[in-house]
Amino acid sequence: MAARRLSAVIIAIGGVVALAGFFAWPAADTQTAPVSVAPTVAAVPAGDNGLDFATEGLPGIVDEAWLDGASAATGIPHRALRAYAGAEIAFREDLPGCRLDWTTLAGIGYVESRHGTLQGGSIDPSGQQVPTIVGIALDGVSTAEVPDTDGGVLDGDTEWDRAVGPLQFIPSTWEYMGADGNLDGVKDPQNIDDAALAAARYLCRVGDDVGAADNWITAIGHYNRSVVYNNEVAEATDRYRRAILDAA
Repeated sequence: MAARRLSAVIIAIGGVVALAGFFAWPAADTQTAPVSVAPTVAAVPAGDNGLDFATEGLPGIVDEAWLDGASAATGIPHRALRAYAGAEIAFREDLPGCRLDWTTLAGIGYVESRHGTLQGGSIDPSGQQVPTIVGIALDGVSTAEVPDTDGGVLDGDTEWDRAVGPLQFIPSTWEYMGADGNLDGVKDPQNIDDAALAAARYLCRVGDDVGAADNWITAIGHYNRSVVYNNEVAEATDRYRRAILDAA
């Protein structure tokens, strides 16, 4: 099997870079917070068709029969699942020590935007979010205060930053972590392939081996520091893993 070269998209970044969820939830849970947990069901690998990420991009490296079966079992829209699975397959070949799995990305996608379907939205066959998703202003009222960092290029707001896309990146994070998952020459947080690859980069960057429970919790905690958020992602991740196992 050809090695999938991700060196162009796996980058070392100094300092701490936070994702949108870090800012979009309250600074602390207002009630007695539960303990952060990791998924308990074993990860189930995505199906690989043996093609090379460097030439095919994320959409082209997932086995079609596996994709059809997994979408039917989990209820995850086909196009979103293709991106999550493609990111796992690409990282499995180029950065196997991270042990990132597609169900973790799917858990995040479910909590952030119901895989792009919130408020009647969808992800089209090319991977684009339709209509685009732009979150509330991070103006310090019910969120952290994050003044505009991109001149409104990504979020249309020149005063405050807003989370964008199906995986909810803030512009300053996208500047560092943005990726071109479909190899079309554009890094677009409203494209599920680009967003999934960027999320994978981020999780592996901060979590190292996210197959280990403590590291998984650390990685999700950097994505969003809320314990409630962590546990919602863990619950969704386990639900998808269990659905695949039950369908086998």
